[in-house]
Amino acid sequence: MFKKMSPASRRYTLRLAVLMSLYVALLSAASWLFRNHPPQGVLAYALAILPAVPVIAVFWAVMRFIVEETDEFMRLLLVRQCLFASGFSIAVMTVWEFLQTFDLVPPGNGGFGVFFFWAMGLGLGALFNKVTMGTAGSC
Repeated sequence: MFKKMSPASRRYTLRLAVLMSLYVALLSAASWLFRNHPPQGVLAYALAILPAVPVIAVFWAVMRFIVEETDEFMRLLLVRQCLFASGFSIAVMTVWEFLQTFDLVPPGNGGFGVFFFWAMGLGLGALFNKVTMGTAGSC
């Protein structure tokens, strides 16, 4: 699998694996701490925010991938995929917020925030590229 990928794709895949592993570890640790030894004050806020750091870094990793990819067609596919993901996540969250505004759904989103829908949109964007451009790219 790695042999067919460009060097930029390999770096992106490695970055993503590291960031998502870090996310799972930090989220698990924070969840355990809040359940078993709830922190107080500033420490509570810091620990609650900590799992968001690798999630935010995923956006950096995707943008680095676009910058590092040397094949212009592949870059086009990546940009289209990111635009699709952004539009999809903004649309879903906008609809959800209006449903909340008019008390048609309960407050909160059950843990499904904008990043979840952006990641879903990234996959749907790849599918959109496959259908409209004939390929989703190498990654």
